[in-house]
Amino acid sequence: MGDSSASYIRMVHHLIEKCICFNLNKEECMEALQKHANINPVITSTVWKELEKENKEFFETYKKDREERNIEAETMRRIQKMLEEAAASKSSDDDDGC
Repeated sequence: MGDSSASYIRMVHHLIEKCICFNLNKEECMEALQKHANINPVITSTVWKELEKENKEFFETYKKDREERNIEAETMRRIQKMLEEAAASKSSDDDDGC
């Protein structure tokens, strides 16, 4: 592999690490790198897969943490919606009482 190929792969590796810092999954990372860095999704996917092989435990934990965050975010959305509905209901009850 030539120096330019190795440096390109290192750059993609670095950008994938940035995606991970932003809590993106593989597909989101592929899309972001294609859009913002003009990197072919196949390249991103290949580098991501190699990183997964080399850092299996990290990626297992990362995926689990992402799932937990998604569950927490959904719970927060549901609570917010319930609070908004309760406030709207109370507001309409107050309007009826005047």
